[in-house]
Amino acid sequence: MNQKLRNDADRIISASLKAVLPDEAVRRALADFRPAGGRTLLVAAGKAAWQMARAAVDVLGPADDGVVVTKYGHIKGEIPGVRCREAGHPVPDENSFSATEEALELAEGLTARDSMLFLLSGGGSALFERPLIPGEELQDVTKQLLASGADIVEINTIRKRLSGVKGGRFAQACAPARVFSVVLSDILGDPLDMIASGPACPDTSTCAQARAIAEKYRLRLSDETRTLLNRETPKALSNVTTHITGSVRELCAAAAEQCRALGYEPVLLTDQLCCEAREAGSFLASILKSHAGDGKKLAFIAGGETVVHLTGKGLGGRNQELALAAAPGIAGIPGAAVFSVGSDGTDGPTDAAGGYVDCETLAALTARNLNVLDVLRENDAYHALEAVGGLVMTGPTGTNVNDVAIALLDGDL
Repeated sequence: MNQKLRNDADRIISASLKAVLPDEAVRRALADFRPAGGRTLLVAAGKAAWQMARAAVDVLGPADDGVVVTKYGHIKGEIPGVRCREAGHPVPDENSFSATEEALELAEGLTARDSMLFLLSGGGSALFERPLIPGEELQDVTKQLLASGADIVEINTIRKRLSGVKGGRFAQACAPARVFSVVLSDILGDPLDMIASGPACPDTSTCAQARAIAEKYRLRLSDETRTLLNRETPKALSNVTTHITGSVRELCAAAAEQCRALGYEPVLLTDQLCCEAREAGSFLASILKSHAGDGKKLAFIAGGETVVHLTGKGLGGRNQELALAAAPGIAGIPGAAVFSVGSDGTDGPTDAAGGYVDCETLAALTARNLNVLDVLRENDAYHALEAVGGLVMTGPTGTNVNDVAIALLDGDL
């Protein structure tokens, strides 16, 4: 491993993540919050829920009651006036369902003088859930969609119709109380009805689209589930005010700023990356090949969210697969490195945020009898990168605004 490149990568990652923490964003949004004079309740759901709730309580003081539901390992302490719960992600579990029931209990009997402060971030689709079908079947449908390579919009179009809180139904449950929603976006283009499947947003997707997705991926569904795909979701809500804050654009801008501070010339390729993870890695490697020998310090930045088609039973995530797939293409190119991280600090069902490779990684893998194609076929990027020091470990960050992948070329090396 080239330690200079790895140090630069770590500094870029750290600065990028720091810039998109939700604390200041929540504080800015709450400047417009005006309680109606009755009770103020707080519900926060998603990977950044704890951080968002803590920021809100710091600004407003304790709520009259509240529930936070976030991913396992993401709670960092108690929050006054709020019950903190951890639950399953990316597949919902019984803790997801029970925590959501607690939130729905808060919504019972509210009046027009009451206010529901609803803090939402990515991951809420799994964490905030009241299934309209047996929980085991919902888990199976989620697993099918994840394994098929469906994108997040397709996944959420299905999940909305199988849920008692998604697609605007949580806001309906809060009526006539006002819902003040602060949303941290983790979906390209910031479509409000798709972020965490839009519990407090009118749904723009249709039953026809849901049926088409089920057919496209040949989902195995019960008759009850197929019936729900034909049940329309709320198309209008009159009791919701929404502030969207934080996005992958800010993540990419922060990465570019730190690259520039380290002497690299940043080039933003896209903030809407949405292809196969290994194809993205190969593409970034090909860009570095084109500029090898230019004698410049360049940083090519791509933000978004790639997908993985599961063909094996290994351990990994989309960011790890992206990085590993770049290793053969940059092998032996002096000063070349590719790394990719999830802004929430967890990549797939692993404790890593993502992966890092450079011009020396392929040789290190080969020395350990690890073949990149075989590893990718088995979806086991985690163990391969772990063997060569290529995992990026940040721990839970408290934010969630998609991923950023960066290809560095240090012409001075």
